[in-house]
Amino acid sequence: MIPRYSRPEMVAIWEPQTRFRIWFEIEAHATDRLAELGVVPKEAAATIWARAKDATFDVARIDEIERVTRHDVIAFLTHLAEIVGPEARFVHQGMTSSDILDTTLSVQLARATDILIADVDALLAAIKRRAFEHKLTPTIGRSHGIHAEPVTFGLKLAQAYAEFDRCRLRLVAARAEIATCAISGAVGTFANIDPSVEAHVAEKMGLAIEPVSTQVIPRDRHAMYFATLGVVASSVERLATEIRHLQRTEVYEAEEFFSPGQKGSSAMPHKRNPVLTENLTGLARLVRGMVTPALENVALWHERDISHSSVERMIGPDATVTLDFALVRLTGVIDRLLIYPDNMRRNLDRLGGLHNSQRVLLALTQAGASREESYSLVQRNAMRTWEHGEDFLTNLKADTDVTAKLSTAELEAMFDEGYHFKHVDTIFKRVFGEGVDL
Repeated sequence: MIPRYSRPEMVAIWEPQTRFRIWFEIEAHATDRLAELGVVPKEAAATIWARAKDATFDVARIDEIERVTRHDVIAFLTHLAEIVGPEARFVHQGMTSSDILDTTLSVQLARATDILIADVDALLAAIKRRAFEHKLTPTIGRSHGIHAEPVTFGLKLAQAYAEFDRCRLRLVAARAEIATCAISGAVGTFANIDPSVEAHVAEKMGLAIEPVSTQVIPRDRHAMYFATLGVVASSVERLATEIRHLQRTEVYEAEEFFSPGQKGSSAMPHKRNPVLTENLTGLARLVRGMVTPALENVALWHERDISHSSVERMIGPDATVTLDFALVRLTGVIDRLLIYPDNMRRNLDRLGGLHNSQRVLLALTQAGASREESYSLVQRNAMRTWEHGEDFLTNLKADTDVTAKLSTAELEAMFDEGYHFKHVDTIFKRVFGEGVDL
């Protein structure tokens, strides 16, 4: 994490003070249940809460202890004992370090996901607003980067809305997948701690019970979680790449907002570069790069090893902080995106009506020509238009083989632009819902 690509709310989840606060809460809730079971004195459980509930943990002191113990949880427990006093001996009864570490990571990832879901909600609102604004703004659709048939800019954004709506569902599923609690002791057998302690802690921390843990929560859950973040990041990149293409000088159909005083180049004062969407492309690569290590963490030795630990200490904060920043940045890009309908019209008309070729092809087949003959007739006139910059409709009208099948009026009808947009409302209802005012 670096401040340039971080937002305070997400960073706070991963700060040491937050982590130690969660550690304490898990330990204290477990002690409460142990007191109810008669394993520890109820007075001790009450004292633990009373003396440490509002405490600020000394991060430097914990680090100092860890330099000796070489064990982070023991260092924390030692510091907790300095705060609580003799009653601290009842903390961590029957528990193992992974009970604390894994359950804490679950809490942190669940909280991080809540922020990510809120980010996606804000992005969806921005995309929806701009989609309806340009629902019927004509633009050329492209396949292989080449002019294909007309679409509307609103449809481009509706596609993005549907994609990020799926992203939201994936994040909700990923949160449910990751939000589990394991308080089962060494090798996960509950030999030294009652299973009801796990249930109590899970309820207090807003988690589900892990059905069976070894000494750790199974890492297939984490693999699925980070893979989901990778998919969301890829969706960010897809939309960012579309905007980057549309901002190219030769296209110039849309553009990132260029603020007063902004500079595009240290050498060329005229430049207005798509720096935000280029940045989003790079951030998406980083998030995706954290997916493979998460997948490789699944195969741990026997009941546990810690080969996953160093990976998760890095990818947990980095992936969530980076994706949070990217989603918020993309929302800002969409919200302030400059859109140029006149340039879209200019590009749409650039090839002399070639985007109507399929409709002419189909009309010829309906008029009795074979598909092969129809394709050949349309293509030869299309190639003349391509190569000589001519008007497609004019070429078709001059081709006697074509006019033998279709009248001038019928050909002209093939070039009605509204034909391509007759189902826009249908698509919008599919994407935004039946109750939406179109």
